[in-house]
Formats: sequence, structure tokens, C-alpha cells
Amino acid sequence: MKYPTILLGIALCTLANVSCTAANRDTSTTESSTHARFVPERADDFAWENDLIAFRAYGPALQAKGEDSGFDCWLKRVPYPIVEKWYAENAAGKSYHTDHGEGYDPYKVGSSRGCGGLALWIDGKMVSSNVFTKWEILKSEREETVFVLSYEWKHGGDTYTEAKQISVKLGERMFKSTSTFKKNGQLAANLPIAIGLVRHHTTDAVEKDLTQGWVATWETIDGSDLGTGVVIDPKRIDSLHVEDSGKKLSDHVVLLTKTDAKGELEYYAGYGWARAKEITTLEQWTRYLTQFSKSH
Repeated sequence: MKYPTILLGIALCTLANVSCTAANRDTSTTESSTHARFVPERADDFAWENDLIAFRAYGPALQAKGEDSGFDCWLKRVPYPIVEKWYAENAAGKSYHTDHGEGYDPYKVGSSRGCGGLALWIDGKMVSSNVFTKWEILKSEREETVFVLSYEWKHGGDTYTEAKQISVKLGERMFKSTSTFKKNGQLAANLPIAIGLVRHHTTDAVEKDLTQGWVATWETIDGSDLGTGVVIDPKRIDSLHVEDSGKKLSDHVVLLTKTDAKGELEYYAGYGWARAKEITTLEQWTRYLTQFSKSH
């Protein structure tokens, strides 16, 4: 079966300008490819994917609701792009919260960090930003897509901004995130940051190897196992913190770190889903994270 052609291009959008033009290239959805798109027809989502993983971030239309800067996993089990197809089918009444053979979205995020979302770490607590306010696609090619999501929020009388550049490459289960933080308009060096993975159940396994720079969770959703993980330069880790409140979408495992002298922080986040039949055990997932950390 041949699915509709998608158009990928370079574009820039802000809250005040959500209709964009782009220099497009054609990509057939029957071929594996990276892809990213602003999705105004679904509450201003921004979604990205490669042949192994898919994610979305929440945008301006949800600014007054419960979602913020956490990342949602779209669990896919086919190598071709599904983002365009799932959004179109969902709009037509075929929900992407049900697995019709390609995967689905059962992952709950709300105001949590989801898979790899960031928060400030202030007085022993996470302080998260709201939804992104601006997006820009820098590169859109089959092998790699690069884009920037921009965030702005206030806390304690201070104004913070984050420009989060994300790169997703073909064949990798982890996307790369490079964030630049500012506080009151100035680069925010040594800013305490928490990189989070939500724990949906108190029984979710937490594994770590801080010498290799990774932390992982392993849980069961709808009878299938899912591993999420974060990888970072081990020298950048300050400590590991596990939040265990028992409240819905409040429990996390977080890596605590700081921005560098330029206000920047680089890390990777991703997942392995057993139903996709490549990462089916916790042992395989932790082995993947170790190998990934050694090669990046």
C-alpha cells in the first residue's frame, strides 16, 4: 500500500504567525525517513520521528491547559513515517490512541517530564516551563531532521528562556537535545537542571549506570513493555533523584546537572518498545543505552 506523499521543508513559526511557507521536498511515506512538523490542526503539537521512534511536544494552543514542556512518546512499530498519517486518520475518526497495526500513543504525559523533558531544579523541586512558544525547522533530510523549540516562562520574579535544538537521525533510538538557557536575558551558566523520565507506576523499574551516563525506566503499558532512557556525558551528572510521591504523573527519575559556561546543556532521550520486536527486555534496553553512550 502506498501512503500519501508528505512535504518537508524549512519554516519558522511564532505564536503570532502559525501559518508558514516553506521550501518543500517530497518524501514517500513508504520509505524510512526522519520527519518533523508543526501540527496546528491538533492543538499546535510539534511532532518528529525516524524509522524507530516518534515524539511530540505541546504548543501554544495548550498554554492554559495541563500540558507543558514534557515529551510524549508515540510508539511506532513500522519503519516508514507515521506522523502525517496518524494525525490525518485521527482527524477522520481513527484514533491514534488505538494500535491499528503500526503503533499508537498510549503514553501519558500531562504536566510530567514525559520522556526526557527538562525542568529547573530549585530548592529540591522541579520547576517546569510552559508549552513552546516558537518553532523553527533548520534541516529536513531523509537521514536527519533538526529543529528548534523555544520556551519562555517566569519564576520567582525572573524570566527564563530555553532554545531547545533537537536532532533526530535515521537508525537511532535517541534524539539529541541541545538547550541554551537564559535568565533575564543573560546566558544562564551553572543553572541547575533536571532531566526527567516519568514513572507511570510505582512498580516501574529504574536502572542506571552513571559511569556510562545513562538512566532508564522499564514499564508495562497495555500488556507490552516499554523502556525509556536519557544519556548524557557522565562528567555532567551531579546526582540522580527519584521522586516517589504516588501521585498520578508526579513520580519521576531525574538526572540532576547544570548548564555549562555558555548556558548550554546537551543530552539524548529515547525509547525501546517491545511490540516493535527489537528491544523486548530490560537487559536489551540497558545494553543499548550503554552502547549508545560509548559511541556518542
